[in-house]
Amino acid sequence: MDSFSSLIRTASHEQHLAAETTTFMSDLLGGRLGVDAYARYTEQLWFVYEALEGAAGRLTADPVAGPFVRREPLRLPALERDLAHLRGPGWRQGLSALPETRAYANRVQECADGWPGGYVAHHYTRYLGDLSGGQIIRDKAERTWGFARKGDGVRFYVFEEVGNPAAFKRGYRELLDGIRADDLEKQRIVGECKRAFALNTAVLRALGEEFPLSA
Repeated sequence: MDSFSSLIRTASHEQHLAAETTTFMSDLLGGRLGVDAYARYTEQLWFVYEALEGAAGRLTADPVAGPFVRREPLRLPALERDLAHLRGPGWRQGLSALPETRAYANRVQECADGWPGGYVAHHYTRYLGDLSGGQIIRDKAERTWGFARKGDGVRFYVFEEVGNPAAFKRGYRELLDGIRADDLEKQRIVGECKRAFALNTAVLRALGEEFPLSA
């Protein structure tokens, strides 16, 4: 019988590919978009992580979500340093969420407020995704727009507190395998993982409409 972590990874594979192959992400990674598109994407990430990490403190004692709430992967301070670098010291005044981003952040908040298992689904899709695939974006951003290696502008992708990413991911999957949930709840969590990927993909597609390549 497959482990729960394997089940989640397999079940969300198709949605993961859909996110990676959106026009916006393809153009961003292909170096065909300017730094403003990258900055706009970073802004959208701030809203999602603000919802995710703003709720973390309330869930530390929860038997389902609590084991996943750890200091090491937190991203909000790094995002804010990046935005200050990309948009200047007044970055908060110009911050705006796309409707799709607002829907994504609202769903994270809903789960944090009333469904710890759903919160875990969003926690998993964001942190493990950005710890893994995010390194491709960091490398591209450094080479395309001249950011200092692992410096301001790409700090979101530099998990300084995670000393050994492979060990962290292994430990995370062990937490998933030991999650306090019955089979029905696990299926609901898998479904929420798929929803999380779909919400993320909607944001990327909206960004693609905001930053179309000229013919």
